[in-house]
Amino acid sequence: MGAEADGPEPKSSPQSPPEVRLLPWTGAEGKPCCLITDEHAGPVSRLADTTESVQLGMRRELLAHADDILPDAPRGELRFLAECLTGALRDALRVADSRGRRLKQLS
Repeated sequence: MGAEADGPEPKSSPQSPPEVRLLPWTGAEGKPCCLITDEHAGPVSRLADTTESVQLGMRRELLAHADDILPDAPRGELRFLAECLTGALRDALRVADSRGRRLKQLS
C-alpha cells in the first residue's frame, strides 16, 4: 500500500522582513532606541505615533512663543529659548529620521 497524502500542502505566505523603527525617545544614556517589529499597529508603535504627534504639537507652540518674545526678550530668556529650540529641533529631526527610514523600507 502506498502512503496517503494528508491533504494539500499549505501555501507559504511571503513574510515581509521585520520593520526597524527609530523611536521618538532616547535611552538612559541618550542613545537612540529602536523597535524591531512585524506588527505595524502594535502597542509600542502606537505609543511612538502618539509621542511623535505630541512632540511636534508642543514644538509648534514653542515656535509660536519664540515668535512672540524674540523682539523684546532679555538675554537670559534668549538663552533659555535657544536651549528649548535646540531640544525641539533634536526631537523633530528624530521624528523625521524615523519616518524617512520607514518610507525607505516601503520602497
